[in-house]
Amino acid sequence: MTAVQVRQQASSGYRILREADLRDYLAGVPAVTAGLGGAPQSWIISEVGDGNLNFVFIVRGTTGGVAVKQALPYVRLVGESWPLPLSRAHYEHLALTHQARLAPGLVPAVLHHDETLALTAMELLEPHIIMRKGLVAGTIYPDFVGHVATFLARTLFFSSDLALPAAAKKEGIAAFAGNHALCKITEDLIFTDPYRLAEQNRWTSPWLDATAADIRADLDLHVAISRLKLKFLSSAEALIHGDLHTGSIMVTEHETKVIDPEFAFYGPMGFDIGAVIANLLMAYFASVGHEREPGARAAFEAWLLTTVEQVWIEFARKFGELWREAAAGDAYPTALFEGQAGAARLEIERQAYMARLFQDTIGFAAAKIIRRILGLAHNIDFELIEDAKLRATCEARSLRLARMMMVETGSFPTIGAVTDAARRIRDWQPEF
Repeated sequence: MTAVQVRQQASSGYRILREADLRDYLAGVPAVTAGLGGAPQSWIISEVGDGNLNFVFIVRGTTGGVAVKQALPYVRLVGESWPLPLSRAHYEHLALTHQARLAPGLVPAVLHHDETLALTAMELLEPHIIMRKGLVAGTIYPDFVGHVATFLARTLFFSSDLALPAAAKKEGIAAFAGNHALCKITEDLIFTDPYRLAEQNRWTSPWLDATAADIRADLDLHVAISRLKLKFLSSAEALIHGDLHTGSIMVTEHETKVIDPEFAFYGPMGFDIGAVIANLLMAYFASVGHEREPGARAAFEAWLLTTVEQVWIEFARKFGELWREAAAGDAYPTALFEGQAGAARLEIERQAYMARLFQDTIGFAAAKIIRRILGLAHNIDFELIEDAKLRATCEARSLRLARMMMVETGSFPTIGAVTDAARRIRDWQPEF
């Protein structure tokens, strides 16, 4: 997108809303004013966006609150030198609508959407917090696995060829095909830039200088990441969230809400599942950097690794149940698997399908770990570790596991093999 296109967006009626503008605008939206209560002059508005792309406002009235998200015509993290289309707000709204239908209660309710202003008003999630912040604090979320596994299984299965006739699936692909600018960000920042000298890359220097150089020279790793990139480019398996990290999940002890699906498009299922697993693994490796005394977070770290295992196990169980009970797509037509023998053979194929999906998941998880340590956008899991050398140690352990997962994927036949490797690497001391 060019600067000229940015100006064209502005001329179409788009404008960036500041506090006073937003107050006046929301005053004319009945679905919002009904929930806020009180006169608009009494509303308290604060901009709280800590993401990389958008403005996010919290608006509080006398009887309630709303969250308002507005897309900017550029990447907020970088500035106007990196233009970005406002259409991403359209795709986010489309994805939220789809996800609310398939996974009710697991995404925020949309109250209002304005295509021209690239603005969406949603229910205010309280007392939810961003999950990543909770993990940094060492908080355990006992119901998270069931919630996220349900979200993944239902949103992925019901947008796949296993559930949809081919025509409906192709219509879905077409509906999200225009979100290529956001896909391009993923293609560059996750699958390309961390493996080369790129202007916006950064890492914990000088301790990770040698590791970053090794990765830039590692041709086995370059082949592995290129294969994953090809799958991301070409495998329209299901409608994926596209950015499902622990910063895109809001939680309480017993509730989970998935937010920010502006990267949504039809892509490989393993990308979403891998993103969740990657962020849990990074939280595990970062945990030592947040403990007040040695071993103080042992129970939390054990829960993290159990959660890594259970996310995959519960997803696979729920996805398999949906395939057995709700298959209506053109893939694996039932007419080809009739009778007891046919059903048994199809079950073997289901297991093979899930094994392939697991290998994809492990590879994509590794890619997400590497990009968060050597690329542009980093995680507070690591960034909030004040001791830079300790931070680099945690990151080096994560990178060590990630390389193994990506290049030696076949040596991880189960999710338990991943967590076993994580435990071993947790005590490894890199040479700086």
